[in-house]
Amino acid sequence: MQQRWGNHVVPLQIPVAEGPNFKSVVDLIRNKQLSWEQGGKGDWAESDIPAELADQAELYRQQLIETIAESDESLMEKFFEDKLTEDDIRIGLSKALIERAIYPVVCSSATQNVGVKRIVQILSKYGVSPDYKKEIEGEDGVTRESNISAPASVFVFKTVSEQHVGELSFFRVYSGLVKSGDELRNINRSANERLNQLFVMNGKNRKDVGQLPAGSIAAVVKLKNTHTGDTLAAAKNPVSYPPTNYPLPNIHFAMVPATRGDEEKFSTAISKIHEEDPTFVYEMNQETKQTIVSGMGEMHITNQIDRMKRRYKIDVSISEPKVPYRETIKSNGASKYRHKKQSGGAGQFAEVWMRINPKDRGEGVEFSESLSGQNVDRGFVPSVEKALKAVCADGVVAGCKVVDLKVDFYDGKMHSVDSNDMAFQIAGRGAFKESFEAAKPYLLEPIYEVEVHVPQQHMGDVMGDISSRRGRVQGMDSDGHFQVIKASVPLANLHKYSTVLRSMTQGAAEHTEKFSHYEEMPKDFAQKVIAAYKASREEN
Repeated sequence: MQQRWGNHVVPLQIPVAEGPNFKSVVDLIRNKQLSWEQGGKGDWAESDIPAELADQAELYRQQLIETIAESDESLMEKFFEDKLTEDDIRIGLSKALIERAIYPVVCSSATQNVGVKRIVQILSKYGVSPDYKKEIEGEDGVTRESNISAPASVFVFKTVSEQHVGELSFFRVYSGLVKSGDELRNINRSANERLNQLFVMNGKNRKDVGQLPAGSIAAVVKLKNTHTGDTLAAAKNPVSYPPTNYPLPNIHFAMVPATRGDEEKFSTAISKIHEEDPTFVYEMNQETKQTIVSGMGEMHITNQIDRMKRRYKIDVSISEPKVPYRETIKSNGASKYRHKKQSGGAGQFAEVWMRINPKDRGEGVEFSESLSGQNVDRGFVPSVEKALKAVCADGVVAGCKVVDLKVDFYDGKMHSVDSNDMAFQIAGRGAFKESFEAAKPYLLEPIYEVEVHVPQQHMGDVMGDISSRRGRVQGMDSDGHFQVIKASVPLANLHKYSTVLRSMTQGAAEHTEKFSHYEEMPKDFAQKVIAAYKASREEN
């Protein structure tokens, strides 16, 4: 940790043993060994530091004292004069924590209840008091004094959905005094909320409270229109606190309910889980017709699947998502397509003359008509446009969305009896497909910006792997002992990249990724996508 973040990361405790035998620490503040009975109530027995650890403990204790002294000039003078007292060290530690001059490291085992109570004690004794910040800054420069006489304001930082209880909103009181039954304004959603039942939480246990002063962390049930990141404040004195910035997801899967008929339960489950955990993101991709879920790693997604099964009684399956490639053209194309069907009774007849031209990237599909004369009734123009939209959504050469071209319906023919809406839709589809295939079609693929934070010793492996994924390194920066590689990589080659990266660097590297742009796909890779699409159509 010191290599990653610097020497201001300082141990307050040294573990005496590792793994299943861990039950004691050397506490550098008390300068004693603390031992716990594993699985006990969390109380410790205090004893002298063992002789074999005395030198190590003294070394770390001196480092701690030096770091504390460096944070304050008066303490530094006492340190050099060798007059630092135990009280000076304790007061200095608290001040250093407040000013972020020191980042303490402590040791515990939650499952064995070893060291937990001591951590809580350290937080209570040396941690930052809620009223340390005299003013809390909101958005747009609005501030609130962090005391009970200021107008009430709270920030909702987590939402949990519990059976038999409903939605439980965890919040912190930033200012004022909040009482059970108060009505506050949801500043983000312009709606009023009544705080009927206020709870102080202790694990799963809830304790009813009547009021909460500034600095309190508590929960309230059954808010109608409030979610994670919302601010509730007195309507006459509104303030809005900035929402939490969550990291971008770095792994994506297509997810479907395992049983037909569970679509509604599935939709409810992923919506509720996203509300509770904003780093679990989902969307219905209109181009691939898949529900895409994203998270911080495979384990994250696996845990959410377990929650769906346990809480919402629904099984789901995941797979590699389809890549939303797109189709467009390089040159002009034209077609004169006739649709004629005669099989007794009323027939079908329509002829559509169409030309298409490429447009710049991102300009979309433009439809126009330049009909002249009476060859085609203008009432059939919407039929051709409807056909065009359907084909652009379904694709022509690879089943992908068609983009960035202009279509002109400039002439055609009709029959006074046999021409109708359906005939012109069919003719419009045929004309567009013929024009498109004549205009040198090609595929576009989504490119993502990838930023990898990696230790120097793994740089070569990571950069080689990026190249093997058809990625291009755009630049590099330093971040302490880490290197930051910035690259652009095709989405098709990013599936499970976080898992591969973790394995390649023994868990030392991490990455973020976000959509950047679309660009032309290399011809040999495009041919594989087109061939796979044709094979799938033949199979179906």
